[in-house]
Amino acid sequence: MPKRSAIPARCIPIDREQASSTAAQPRFVMGFVMGFVAGVACFNAIGVCKHHLGYDDSFDTFGLHGMGGSVGSLLTGVFASTSLGGFEDIAITNQLWIQFKSVVFTILYYSIATFAILKVVGLLTGGLRVEPEVEQIGLDSGEHNERAYNL
Repeated sequence: MPKRSAIPARCIPIDREQASSTAAQPRFVMGFVMGFVAGVACFNAIGVCKHHLGYDDSFDTFGLHGMGGSVGSLLTGVFASTSLGGFEDIAITNQLWIQFKSVVFTILYYSIATFAILKVVGLLTGGLRVEPEVEQIGLDSGEHNERAYNL
């Protein structure tokens, strides 16, 4: 879990989907709610889920873009109705179902594409990981015989 001082900075959503969804809201309150919910989801994905699931994501790509984009897409379906400040007179459940299917399709598409790309790169380069000894001493010294920092 991050230190308490890091909480405000990590609650700022940086995903384009969430940001563009928030910007499209005609009422400030709806945009604020979307930004706050997405920020909390991103914070929990980075601080809690990553720790408990134990996956390695040094740039927090999943926690920020994956969660922020998914939450932004789903909340776009919620706030699209004119009853909540949106532009169309639609049933929230119908639009939320459409948004949910698009999020699931996107996750499946990019998961399959990433898996295929990793397999091709692994076949072309002889694997995706270096030897444990090289990883222990560092890639700069082990692979390139160079030092990144002269301290």
